[in-house]
Amino acid sequence: MSGDPGVIRCAPRHLGAIREIYNDAIVHTTALYEYHPRSAETVAAWWDGKSRAGLPVLGIEADDGALAGFATWGPFRAFPAFKYTVEHSVYVHPTHRGRGVGRRLLAAIVAEATARDVHLLVGGIDADNAASKALHRRAGFAHAGTIRQAGFKFSRWLDLEFWQLHLAGPERPVDG
Repeated sequence: MSGDPGVIRCAPRHLGAIREIYNDAIVHTTALYEYHPRSAETVAAWWDGKSRAGLPVLGIEADDGALAGFATWGPFRAFPAFKYTVEHSVYVHPTHRGRGVGRRLLAAIVAEATARDVHLLVGGIDADNAASKALHRRAGFAHAGTIRQAGFKFSRWLDLEFWQLHLAGPERPVDG
């Protein structure tokens, strides 16, 4: 998975903390272009989908065992030709921001993607999210484009930037 021994694979016991982290981002930030907090049922369905698809949900626990943050990915687009491209996300609990948790999780997602022959990692980042853009820039991601006024939240239009990182991908990619 990664060379960081503190990175774990999340388990069903983490769902409450994942929900708390998601809902904080929904209510207080533009990291997620959603309006309403996620219910326990919604997060459980999200988890089931990730599990069925074999998609990683990686986390870091704080010293007290609480989930400090998590990272995952999903399909970039639902068309077969995008099978080597994934869209990732990294979320850190507000009390653990600025402590390297996001950096470690992003590195773990890159390592996991490399091990699974992903060719391109894509992150959708709100244009005003300077911390996330700096995190991705330091990890080698490059700005790939901006969709102006892609979302509307907190009574204002939001610009969505895409950041990408090319990986080696499969040695012999195939169609189909």
